[in-house]
Amino acid sequence: MRSRLTHRILAALAVVFLAVGLTACEEESKPSSRSKENKARNSNYDELVAKQPAAKLDYSPTRETKNFWIKTWGKQANKLSYVYIQNADGQYGYYVLKGLPVTYCVSLLPPETKTRGDLGQYDGDLIVQGPSMDGTYSSQSNCTSYYGEDAESGAYVEWSVGANQSYFLYSEPMDLPQFKDAVPLGKTKIKN
Repeated sequence: MRSRLTHRILAALAVVFLAVGLTACEEESKPSSRSKENKARNSNYDELVAKQPAAKLDYSPTRETKNFWIKTWGKQANKLSYVYIQNADGQYGYYVLKGLPVTYCVSLLPPETKTRGDLGQYDGDLIVQGPSMDGTYSSQSNCTSYYGEDAESGAYVEWSVGANQSYFLYSEPMDLPQFKDAVPLGKTKIKN
């Protein structure tokens, strides 16, 4: 008798566990809202690509201009650059630099580095900000500050753009009317 009761209790428990398990499986098999939206986005993208595939170019003006930049700046060491800076009052000054001016956003190293991370139950690779060559961390900020080397003295020069100040870069001196009264901001002067 006891054995029969034990079997009935075990059978009832099995039915309860089975019902709970199936309910859990049903809930797990329902896609999340995020999953539904991702699926809709990907489906929409696939349909648009099928209807409007990217056109192919016969010629790339962008690549031609990039190649022009390389021919201008990438073939000659210490090529001079002429930087005209306009202030808020419309007045111009200029620098003559060895090479191109560089923004603080430019780095010799990639801004991110891959590292192994402890993610709790699971370990994995993380992409984190890497240090700069000077051993500090920068968040790709200060992109409006530029610097370079004065062509004659080798002095370090730096300026900012924005807040009503802009600059114009040329590979040779310009004799445009707006630049006729431009004053040298570094030691190098443009000689006629």
